[in-house]
Amino acid sequence: MNSNSSNNPTIKDVAREANVSIATVSRVLNNLSGYSDKTKQKVNQVIKEIGYQPNAIARGLINKRTQTIGVMFPSVSSYFSSDILHGIEEYANDHNYSVFVCNTDEDGKRTMKYLDVLREKQVDGIIFSSEMLKEEYYEVLQAMKVPVVLVSSKADYASVPYIKVDDKQAAYDAVEYLILNGHREIAMVSGTETDKMAGATRIEGYQKALQDYGIPFKEHYLVYGNFRFDKGCIAMEKLIQTAPEATAIFAASDEMAVAVLSVAAKHGLKVPDDISVIGYDNLKLAEMAVPPLTTVDQRLYDMGKLASGKLIDMIENHCVADSSIMPHRIVERQTVRRLT
Repeated sequence: MNSNSSNNPTIKDVAREANVSIATVSRVLNNLSGYSDKTKQKVNQVIKEIGYQPNAIARGLINKRTQTIGVMFPSVSSYFSSDILHGIEEYANDHNYSVFVCNTDEDGKRTMKYLDVLREKQVDGIIFSSEMLKEEYYEVLQAMKVPVVLVSSKADYASVPYIKVDDKQAAYDAVEYLILNGHREIAMVSGTETDKMAGATRIEGYQKALQDYGIPFKEHYLVYGNFRFDKGCIAMEKLIQTAPEATAIFAASDEMAVAVLSVAAKHGLKVPDDISVIGYDNLKLAEMAVPPLTTVDQRLYDMGKLASGKLIDMIENHCVADSSIMPHRIVERQTVRRLT
């Protein structure tokens, strides 16, 4: 091996050491066809031995890709978003993609602005999370001609696959768990009142479980906490005033469930002795809560990883991936008491 290859190896050095053409090395680097597995292994071995690092810009010119994906969240700082993002980034990094994260804000007011930014950055695809894919967003994405995957969201566009749990069924199972533990006075701290995805469907699951077990739905047992800790605290303060007879609370996010625990403690209520609580998400926060929170696990990390995998498959194979409904389960900890 000459000094050229050891000091500043080039694609020519790789080709010479592997005894193949420069075109073959380029095809291997860009996952194109036209070579044997033996040739691929030889090229990759030489790349490793001489420390050749492909030029990302040059590769982009060949395959028309930037090896970047955009990820859009309404709140990047939330525990919920960080768990999904961890899965997205891990899969992307393992497949040589960089991730460009955009915080669209809770009401989506920055969504259009960031779509413009991602277009200028020429990202290869976009993961859209936890927000409705409005028609105006979809039209911009269509004009960008990049694949899109939704995570913890859903839309009826054939070209846009989604990954989420069955929110209605998961909420039903959470409330049924409380009922099977002897509770009949069950309140709910819901998410955003106008949210037609996680908000409305989790309320439907709550109401259906009550109905199936012959428990009347009470309007004043339902309050809204916007999925966040601060609003969850306000919602729990309201329940203490309007529904003091409630023996259990279903919170539609773990952040709101922890808010319920916090406000209960402030008012001298012991969990689960005085009030039982079940959350939704199974964030790390749930394990850290005092007492540790019983909750619905919707595998956020796995959802992020799967979303990243689907998107990269769509980018590289010019296909449309299938949507996925993720499994969920109740994780029992220490915040639900069985009534005799």
